[in-house]
Amino acid sequence: MQRDEVYVLDLWHILAREWAWFLAGLLAVLIAVFAFSHSARRQWEATAYIQIGQVPALQGTDPKVEPLARVLERLQLVPFQNHVLANLGIKDDAPEARLYRKSVKIEPLPYAGPLVKFSVRAWSPEQAKQFAEATVAELQVVHQALLAKPLAMTQARLDDVDADLKAAEAQRDQLLQAAKPGAAKDAQGEGVASMLLTATDAQIRELRQTQGELSIRLTRNYTYQTSLMWPVYVPQGPVFPNLTLIWGIGILFGLSLGAFAAIVRNALRRKQVVTVSFNQTHA
Repeated sequence: MQRDEVYVLDLWHILAREWAWFLAGLLAVLIAVFAFSHSARRQWEATAYIQIGQVPALQGTDPKVEPLARVLERLQLVPFQNHVLANLGIKDDAPEARLYRKSVKIEPLPYAGPLVKFSVRAWSPEQAKQFAEATVAELQVVHQALLAKPLAMTQARLDDVDADLKAAEAQRDQLLQAAKPGAAKDAQGEGVASMLLTATDAQIRELRQTQGELSIRLTRNYTYQTSLMWPVYVPQGPVFPNLTLIWGIGILFGLSLGAFAAIVRNALRRKQVVTVSFNQTHA
């Protein structure tokens, strides 16, 4: 009965017998890994967390200057990316531009602001940081234009409320004088002044409430521009090539290739031995 299975002990005997082929396969892979790890151009990755600006908005509406989904689409638009590169003096077809567009990674964080995690690669730590900061700066320019009109309208509304409040307070002072006993010529005049005073007080309370709400909406807690949540982070070491990962995979592949080469060589050797024996017996 012929055994088709290859046991660990058999494999060890094959590797021991064909050690030169095993070592050749392993060394070939290790030399290739060494050459790649020393010839591949290093890449650094910068990571930025972008906080989307917020505008004074009506109750029940999205206060963000631009919806999160639209911000994600904008950051991936080629014209937007080309404009970022142009601000840095980089041409659209330059190698740096191709690396920038190819390496952009965006991750939405809707429950943290919302925030946008933005990552980009470059051939130096300084350039990677420059790419990330220039991207945020370009997004700020776009959002400033969107923020300007709602901010101006809210500020104008607050100015109108302030003017109405001053006029109502001045009118109340006059009505207080008219509503004093003996100030009017008859009791009917005093009653009318008292009714107007009550209405003016209600108007003043309403205006003060509106003034407070508008003032709160214009504070930095509720109205702010798009900006970096934290400074751009660039690790000290390059992210490509990942030497630990490359050497780990290289060693594993080298061992596999070496074992395969040894097994193939052993099979060819056995085939030659069987062929020679058969020819000798036939003769």
